[in-house]
Amino acid sequence: MKNLFLAIIAFTPLTLFAQDFKAEIEKHREEYKADFLKNSSSPLKKEDIEHLRFYEPNEKFKVACEFVATTRRKAAREKPLKIPTSSGQTAIYTKFGELQFEIDGKPYKLTVYQSLKLRNLPQFRDYLFIPFKDLTNGKESYGGGRYLDLRMKEIKDDKIYLDFNKAYNPYCAFSAGYSCPIPPKENHLKVAIEAGEMNFAREH
Repeated sequence: MKNLFLAIIAFTPLTLFAQDFKAEIEKHREEYKADFLKNSSSPLKKEDIEHLRFYEPNEKFKVACEFVATTRRKAAREKPLKIPTSSGQTAIYTKFGELQFEIDGKPYKLTVYQSLKLRNLPQFRDYLFIPFKDLTNGKESYGGGRYLDLRMKEIKDDKIYLDFNKAYNPYCAFSAGYSCPIPPKENHLKVAIEAGEMNFAREH
């Protein structure tokens, strides 16, 4: 009985942590779905929401990252970068920095971008953007890649947690007629990120 009691005590914190993590991701996804119905330019209607699909929440894909800035003094003067979009146009960004992390003991990195357009708007000045591709694209997830958003304030002492469970599809995954940034080659990960949003379960 004593051993059973100790096992329960040892196991409970991990169980509660896992439940909290799952609840956090489920809450995030409900807010994500709700945003489609609030946005006037949304590609989805109420009846489409049930066709959104996601991987099961997986703590393995919430990774601790080292942030390497595109030298802070130069960040404001970083040359504009034209990122091609699905419509054939280009979107203008600057490289803000790089995130270095490990998955299953192997090192990876992703470039973090900042939109020049959003940088000039006070309410979006600290928004950062990570378009990426991985080995699930064209299979379980959208072939054109997925996105992650960050806020500058989330980076503390050059460290941040990057949660791929919050990876989402561009609007182009749901409907034609949108201009979605295409993830640059430097953000093509040679690993299957089985987390976040999957393929839309309805043809468009």
